[in-house]
Amino acid sequence: MPSTSTGERFERAVSIMARLRGPGGCPWDREQTFDSIKPYTLEEAYEVLEAIDNRDWDELRGELGDLLLQVLFYSQMAREESKFSIDDVLERLSTKLVNRHPHVFGDATAETSADVLRNWEAIKAQEKEKKRLEAGGGKAAKTESVESVLTGVSSALPALLEAHKLSSRAAHVGFDWPEIGGLFDKLEEEATELKAELRQLPSSTVISSPSPLSLPSQPKASGVEGSGEPRVPEELRPRLEEEVGDMFFVLVNIARYLSLDPESALKKTNRKFKRRFQWMEEQLRAGGRTPQQATMEELESLWQQAKQQEREPARSSAIPKNS
Repeated sequence: MPSTSTGERFERAVSIMARLRGPGGCPWDREQTFDSIKPYTLEEAYEVLEAIDNRDWDELRGELGDLLLQVLFYSQMAREESKFSIDDVLERLSTKLVNRHPHVFGDATAETSADVLRNWEAIKAQEKEKKRLEAGGGKAAKTESVESVLTGVSSALPALLEAHKLSSRAAHVGFDWPEIGGLFDKLEEEATELKAELRQLPSSTVISSPSPLSLPSQPKASGVEGSGEPRVPEELRPRLEEEVGDMFFVLVNIARYLSLDPESALKKTNRKFKRRFQWMEEQLRAGGRTPQQATMEELESLWQQAKQQEREPARSSAIPKNS
């Protein structure tokens, strides 16, 4: 029996999607719209990233299929509305790959990744200019209507990813720190500004403490690393939000400078926190207690033990890595 080709497998997936959306197909699939599917697309993309982080290749195979399903779903709905089809999607993708890799499919040269990125940005700029000319009937765009280098960075992106893209675009035209030390100076500057805003808290609402940065009075809660939510005066919130946002933006730039993905870095820290906290819960549960019944000192001690467990390879099985 002859083996099935990649093209045949792809055609089968396309036909299955059409069947699900067609008469007599799946009621749920038939009810979906472009907007209703969007949350699933984002979810599937993050599940792909998680499988990669876990180096779970079998899981990644399935998650990539789920992500491809999103493409097939959107394309089928578009075909039903006579907007475009999966064939158009594939044709545009292939054309883009060929046009933006002239060092592979043409006569251009690119010896390094940096050369490739410069070519890529130049080609994108040419493509945008061509679209503007076509939209203007062949007339050159007016100077005041020239697009910003930040055009095309979607505000619908997760905030960390959007910040990374915005700062990368700016860096491509020379708006960047000459060395990473400047970024740490900027981070310290933003932290100082945040502290200055915190000092504006009304003295009548501040807990008596030797620290000049105590937050407004709140019910005492036990926990580790940021538990509880202090009550901040409403009039102070916009300024604090701005300063915290500035700190995040600097941290994203530090990640970019180090060629790190800030979204992935924070995701890994989130999973690390979850793993350690759940280990703490297990220890307390073994003694018939919950975190709410433990003192701050007990929780902090357990937290340090959880960190130590991960540092000792011989005992690392005590904290499941994929929890």
